[in-house]
Amino acid sequence: MELFIYLFAALFSVLNPIGTVPIFVGLTQHDSQKERSRISLWTAINVFIILLVSYFIGQYVLTFFGISIDALRIAGGIVIVNSGFSLLSGKFNKKRGINKKIENEAQQRNDIALTPLAIPMLAGPGSMSLLIAFYQEHHELNEIIISSLAILAIAVAIFAILKSAHYLARILGASGIVAISRIVGFIVISIGIQYIVSALVNIIKGNF
Repeated sequence: MELFIYLFAALFSVLNPIGTVPIFVGLTQHDSQKERSRISLWTAINVFIILLVSYFIGQYVLTFFGISIDALRIAGGIVIVNSGFSLLSGKFNKKRGINKKIENEAQQRNDIALTPLAIPMLAGPGSMSLLIAFYQEHHELNEIIISSLAILAIAVAIFAILKSAHYLARILGASGIVAISRIVGFIVISIGIQYIVSALVNIIKGNF
């Protein structure tokens, strides 16, 4: 249960589905309730597949390119910390990999579940590197099962949040969403720093 809660909380902080609510509302403002539910479902499914692939196959990609796990932790930590600072400064949406041109094109397409919603707004480099590093430390059968369930739980949470995004936007308002995002931002920064510190400690121990 501790492993499940840790991974769920870490992924929720890094993916920050609450911060995606305003963008989802903007992209689906002219869609029907049924269409919004469909987009929410497929976004969650796409995120689940992307995270699961990152968790199981990411290590082999590292091996192929000759990248050490500590190097990945440092790189991923920097990405995660940068995301956290963006959340705290209120500029996170501008750095989600979606600009005005992409947003306008997305509004003209029927299906936005894969891009830009699943990639890069939700499943980005931070969550992928987090999962790859997590697998290196937790790859026993029971740990793999628990981790997969945590990833599934994140997908379900994303579906629930996006499905009720228009309702949440009315209840929380812009200030409420910003407040939640900044609290999450502090947690995200802490996770990123922890990854960097762990990598540096391992490097120091390995050389001395």
